[in-house]
Amino acid sequence: MNARIAPSAEISVDPDAIARSARTVIATEAAAIRALEPRVNGDFVRACRLILGCQGRLVVSGMGKSGHIGRKIAATLASTGTPAFFVHPGEASHGDLGMITPQDVVLVLSNSGETDELLFILPVIKRQNIPLIAITGNPQSSLAGQADVHLDASVSTEACPLGLAPTASTTAALVIGDALAIALLEARGFTSEDFARSHPAGSLGRRLLLHISDVMHTGDGIPRVGPDANLTQALMEMTRKHLGMTAVVDADDHLLGVFTDGDLRRALDDDGVDLRGATVAGLMSRSPKTIAADKLAVEAAQLMEKHQIHALLVVDEQQRVVGALNIHDLLRARVV
Repeated sequence: MNARIAPSAEISVDPDAIARSARTVIATEAAAIRALEPRVNGDFVRACRLILGCQGRLVVSGMGKSGHIGRKIAATLASTGTPAFFVHPGEASHGDLGMITPQDVVLVLSNSGETDELLFILPVIKRQNIPLIAITGNPQSSLAGQADVHLDASVSTEACPLGLAPTASTTAALVIGDALAIALLEARGFTSEDFARSHPAGSLGRRLLLHISDVMHTGDGIPRVGPDANLTQALMEMTRKHLGMTAVVDADDHLLGVFTDGDLRRALDDDGVDLRGATVAGLMSRSPKTIAADKLAVEAAQLMEKHQIHALLVVDEQQRVVGALNIHDLLRARVV
């Protein structure tokens, strides 16, 4: 074992000191973010205009920790309506520069503004007249000087007490990237539906893209009986279709009512009901809640919650039953 590093069991932990350290980091980085606000100026607007006018894609690059931040910025931009991808500057000089075209815009990140790997590929980018945006912590740096637009991400101090680990500086660069992404999102009129289309597997995508028609039971899967069906026939249909209810329809499938587990319980509690001779028309609910097939699945969940019900019938414009679903279908689709 390295004699310079004490075993964890021998390290003396001062909870107050740890808390102070954490609060200092948060305060330092918060101050760095606040200092960025006055720098949202003409340069920031010019950067947005360059990206909005881009006929290709935004190519993001950075080395080391700036590269990690660059990857996140590229991912955020791509998911909010700005086509973007990350190119490692080291790989760029070994063939990946072919991924960058004259129709693109390049965004580079470097705290020092003197990153060798970025400076090495700049002449190729400049010869193609590709617009260059630089986010650096040094407005007097080589990268800042060669950029068409420079965004100042300088910080007065790093949160690292040694002044070595990029902390406040990477936070500042990330915030500038987020500011660009959201400003561009709003300028493009990007909507939550657009966001969902690029996140179809996420919860938002499911909530905004999944329709009733995607989850409802159709055809023989719809529980339905005629108004003259007796209680036994209705219960057998409910049991076969496993939705806890059955539609009551006429010969043309127009909805007349719904018979549910709740209607059955109410009938059993009513001494005046002749269960042997009763038809489902006399026991059904005549104004059931329904929904259209083109509505979002999340709207079905909201309707069920509002009215404290567990199943819905799906009808068309002529009030013909075209589908059915229950809360379990929404749970399986991960809408709720």
